[in-house]
Amino acid sequence: MNPKHKQQIEDAEPFKNLKISDWKVLEDIENRSLCSNCNKSRKYFCYSCYIPVTALQGLIPRVKLPVKIDIIKHAREIDGKSTAAHVAVLAPDDVRVYTYPSIPNFEDTEKVVLVYPGKCATSVKSLVEHFSRSQESGRDTNPPVSRAVFIDSTWNQSRGIYKDPRLRALPCVVLGSRVSQFWRHQKGSPRWYLATVEAVHQFCAELGDARYAGQCDDLLFFFCFMYAKIHSLYRHDDLHAYKRPLK
Repeated sequence: MNPKHKQQIEDAEPFKNLKISDWKVLEDIENRSLCSNCNKSRKYFCYSCYIPVTALQGLIPRVKLPVKIDIIKHAREIDGKSTAAHVAVLAPDDVRVYTYPSIPNFEDTEKVVLVYPGKCATSVKSLVEHFSRSQESGRDTNPPVSRAVFIDSTWNQSRGIYKDPRLRALPCVVLGSRVSQFWRHQKGSPRWYLATVEAVHQFCAELGDARYAGQCDDLLFFFCFMYAKIHSLYRHDDLHAYKRPLK
């Protein structure tokens, strides 16, 4: 099958095989309201405080992640456009968001990885396979990763943050190839540059390997809803984000 035609088929229903909760509750929200914490006007959730608006509290999914997630956000990344907030709102027990140059301190006992294509990066799949072999031999019974760090920024901005020695000291892992469905155009980037929420979801799925059965698919709850909303207003092929090269 022609790769372009195959992608068109996948783009028609990109989330059909995922276990994502019904988002009708979001469609019922017509007006903005004040965040119960900072009193700023928000529609579905506060992207500063990472909590849902009062009308949605207790009504949206709460996702349990297999590892703790730290997201390092570039200071110039626009809060309202970043999908890092999706992750923090939906998995509040496991996610923390920092604005660079703020970076968390990691304990020596933690197995921390940076999800970034560094020079010596290994794949998540290789990491899981190595752990499985260690388990079989009885050498290691602890999880292969306890904490994962993501950089939330444009590609050019991420390279500047990666130069920080605190992050360069972390082992890097890369994700398998996946085409982004993010509607926000990033000039000069191919479609396999994922939005932050897509990247965290992909990491959790790859980390789960054969045992993954959609446990973290609800990380895409807001993302899928907004995707549907955007596509109700614009044709998929007319949006610049989907005209980016696949390689």
